Amino acid sequence: MNRLGNATSPYLRQHADNPVHWWEWDAEALAEARRRDVPILLSIGYASCHWCHVMAHESFEDDATAALMNDHFVCVKVDREERPDLDAVYMNATVAMTGQGGWPMTSFLTPDGEPFYCGTYYPKHPRGGMPSFTELLTAVSDTWRNRREDVDKASAQVAEALRAQAAGLPDSDLTVTAELLDHAVAAVLRDEDAEHGGFGRAPKFPPSALLEGLLRSWERTGDQAVRDVVQRAADAMARGGIYDQLRGGFSRYSVDNRWLIPHFEKMLYDNAQLLRAYAHLARRTPHAQDSLALRVTCETAHFILDDLGTEHGGFASALDADTHLEQGGPGVEGATYVWTPPELIGALGPIEGAWAAEIFGVTTAGNFEQGTSVLTRYRDPKDAAEQERFDRAREILRDERAKRPQPARDDKVVTAWNGIAITALAEAGSALGRPDWVAAADRCARFLLAEHVVDGRVRRASLGGAVGVSAGVLEDYAWLVTGLLALYQATGDPERLDQAQRLLDTTVERFADPEASGSWFDTADDAETLVARPRDPIDGATPAGASSLAEALLTAAAVSDVERAVRYRELAEATLRRGAVVLARAPRSAGQWLTVAEAGLRGPLQIAVASSAENADTATELLAVARELAPGGSVILAGAPDSAPLLIDRPLVSGAAAAYVCRGSVCDLPVTNEKDLRESLGGS
Repeated sequence: MNRLGNATSPYLRQHADNPVHWWEWDAEALAEARRRDVPILLSIGYASCHWCHVMAHESFEDDATAALMNDHFVCVKVDREERPDLDAVYMNATVAMTGQGGWPMTSFLTPDGEPFYCGTYYPKHPRGGMPSFTELLTAVSDTWRNRREDVDKASAQVAEALRAQAAGLPDSDLTVTAELLDHAVAAVLRDEDAEHGGFGRAPKFPPSALLEGLLRSWERTGDQAVRDVVQRAADAMARGGIYDQLRGGFSRYSVDNRWLIPHFEKMLYDNAQLLRAYAHLARRTPHAQDSLALRVTCETAHFILDDLGTEHGGFASALDADTHLEQGGPGVEGATYVWTPPELIGALGPIEGAWAAEIFGVTTAGNFEQGTSVLTRYRDPKDAAEQERFDRAREILRDERAKRPQPARDDKVVTAWNGIAITALAEAGSALGRPDWVAAADRCARFLLAEHVVDGRVRRASLGGAVGVSAGVLEDYAWLVTGLLALYQATGDPERLDQAQRLLDTTVERFADPEASGSWFDTADDAETLVARPRDPIDGATPAGASSLAEALLTAAAVSDVERAVRYRELAEATLRRGAVVLARAPRSAGQWLTVAEAGLRGPLQIAVASSAENADTATELLAVARELAPGGSVILAGAPDSAPLLIDRPLVSGAAAAYVCRGSVCDLPVTNEKDLRESLGGS
């Protein structure tokens, strides 16, 4: 019997009609494997994963393959986005066994959950040196029945290795200093692809958190080379095919090194992190109203709000890479997005269509498959008239594309990714004068607090407004806290501070390693016991739980009462001391660590604007300057004197609104006008 019909994961529901007798991961599934004395076949993927769909169509929908799976295994399906703890454990096993990882992930486990053979995608028929999936199933089943000692030995070795990997970051003599951060940034810059922007070779992923960290480094040092690296990457991504030139929003990655051909899935976590970085770049760009960074910021925000927004106020996880052109047929990657010259002419007419083909880089030969082209934008309209012409063409093409079959949307609302989106929307909205973005962030926060926080504990995800049973992991707590603190600064609502502090205290209680200050597990102390209790300190597609928590702690320390502030600050510093090892040894994989460490090195910078109803206009002007010029990671709050911890003993000056600028424990004299505040922040 297939048990996925009532799952809260869209990915699992995609497999509810398979002839495979899928189970969700739970104690009952493991007990069934023990009762039948068969291995567990664990398949992990996610809804927008192209090769997950391919393997499903080739194997899981095939009756003969399903029969083989059902006869010899207990088959368990897991959504990696709903259970990142399981994904982390078995991905580590897969990498250890094969040297590489990816999705779909295919693991064979003992009934105790210990892996003894792991891989990724397996084809229906042998090819490229890979066995067929049915050959693999037969071989594993035979080994289980006839060579059990080999299985037990292998599983014990892998389990021991996984537990050793979960030991956490080692103690070291390193601390976060300007010299360490400069070393990390210099190492990152050496890896730049100066010709095409970004880092490394194909496939090329947006360096989302790293861009924010590099911007903060540039603000501290004034090193133009660092700013140029950020600018080249941001421009190249925004003009390439990885960016949706009609509706905005970034795809997961580029299959080439030019950012030209995307893997078409669009993830909330990528776009939320990139929104934060582009908004930061936009506000620090001269003549920002005409900048590419501002345009991309606005379009990305609208993509998140319009294309990923759910009716309950949260944001959906992703849009699929594939489009199903026929009901029940296989998905076609990118089919919604690509164009040919005749299609442009059909939509716009011969003259405008030919012009649009030139603007968007659409040729007869094509840059994608079967003569189609992914839209790019390597030149901008040269004047206002051409801009109007372009905007008109773009609107028509958007409407025309909307008539095509659309990729499916993974409507699962993940706490951590929504927390990142809340942070980005609140920061961007308050800095760029978009109260509607702040309002959207606040609506999302209200939904998460109402539905995802159950009895003071965070749940991982919801679907259709109904929260699932999966417990929140460290990143869920950390980013929800950071989002609430960003909203507190944007709105001044003291309730957001109180909510953030209560969740942060729970996080500290449940996720800390009691034997190593500043070290954090990714799962709570009362979470399900797995082969190993995961804790991964490396920033990947999403920031590590520990580096994410470091930001929450550092920000909370700056806005809390003295007792809490001291405790949060000590924990933040202990966490960053451990993260210094990552910055020293793997800086490309330490974008969030760099982001938080740069803020920590500054104190972080704190700007408190004391105001009253009588001088609200002046306070608004001071607040706008602070949000425009303060470096990333600064803590900015406005309100009446003594109305919040950051405003204690910060009175008006001769009845006028006043801005107090503090760097760590050292404060400037208060200023009461925009000019003096600009001068005070000029060297920050």
